[in-house]
Amino acid sequence: MRPIRPPFPHGRGTTGGGSSRTRRGGFRPLAAVVLASALALTAGACGPEDVTAADRPKVSVPDVGDGKIKIPQELTDKLKEHGIDLDEWRGGAWKNWDRDDWLREADQFINPIIQDLWDSDRMREAEDPANTVDENDLSGDQGVTDPTPEVVEAAAVAPPYSRSAPAAGKLFFDGPQGTMVCSATVVKDLANPGKSNLVWTAGHCVHAGEKGGWYRNIAFVPAYNDKGLSGRKLADAAPEQLAPHGLWWAQVAMTSDQWIAQGGQTGGNGAPFDYAVLKVTPENGGGKSLEETVGTALPVEFDAPAVPDVDSITATGYPAAAPYDGERMFRCQDEPGRLSVVASDPTMYRIGCSMTAGSSGGGWVAKGSDGKQALVSNTSIGPISAGWLAGPRLDAQAEKLYKTVSAE
Repeated sequence: MRPIRPPFPHGRGTTGGGSSRTRRGGFRPLAAVVLASALALTAGACGPEDVTAADRPKVSVPDVGDGKIKIPQELTDKLKEHGIDLDEWRGGAWKNWDRDDWLREADQFINPIIQDLWDSDRMREAEDPANTVDENDLSGDQGVTDPTPEVVEAAAVAPPYSRSAPAAGKLFFDGPQGTMVCSATVVKDLANPGKSNLVWTAGHCVHAGEKGGWYRNIAFVPAYNDKGLSGRKLADAAPEQLAPHGLWWAQVAMTSDQWIAQGGQTGGNGAPFDYAVLKVTPENGGGKSLEETVGTALPVEFDAPAVPDVDSITATGYPAAAPYDGERMFRCQDEPGRLSVVASDPTMYRIGCSMTAGSSGGGWVAKGSDGKQALVSNTSIGPISAGWLAGPRLDAQAEKLYKTVSAE
């Protein structure tokens, strides 16, 4: 979440300089569709350090039958359009975060798969791009804000997560501060019933907002650390224990124009529009969709119910800032209140919760209009001292974004 907290740098190392930590994303009604390259790259150990020529991963694309490997023209054109050389990118050019070269516009998202980039060590080291708010910034005359809720201590989700919370997972990505993490949720795709590849998260988990651009190497791991391991058992865990359903790379990403234009690592700017939708594909290929693989997907409720009409909301995520370590799943259940950061922006949901940064982007579930459980929001911001979380109310604008990604 944002401080109110930014995304949590998962890796204690850095990528191209800087310290670990950052996060966020923004919203434009329909303009923020981002197309990822479908090309797979192969890498060995990929830390923040420079990659030598001998260590460079090799492009992995289908053999067309004449013995020559051909790069899909669509991918080639997309990369050339942004001045990106594929060989240089796979050799480490993605670590260049110079502002002039950092793609930030709604239609500039690229996310080539780099096989084996997210190994066990790199995933364990990723940190949350905290997104927090100074409560002194929240004055009483900014729309409707209810009293600060009492802290609800987050409860550990019982493992295996693939059974107790199969739609929840962890989102990994790279930013200027290093490797980072958020939480995310598998959601239904009305255009592909029973075969969704859609993932819901926070905008600040895919885009840095006003002063940055799209994060890179975005990959979703459903039921991360499925058995809830810790300590030595976690350190010795095999890749399939950390990623029981594999890694799913973002092919398409979309966040709001408001987040892109206003969002930041701290403060509440853009928070009411801090949501994003991804369309993902498995790193190692395969015929099954994400929904078929994990066994479920949550419907999304866009007719956002008013706070008085919501008895309870449950937020789920992988909190990574102290006293948590980002390796286990937690959730909070509370009756929501209202939070207005800017009077002219939509009022947000707010619940008491002890979860910290790292839980950003995690799904908020409540009864939908049909009486069944549905995703109604996601973790966006929280105070620097923790104690509560706030999430955007999903409306017609969010629905347009969702449908646009579905159609890609």
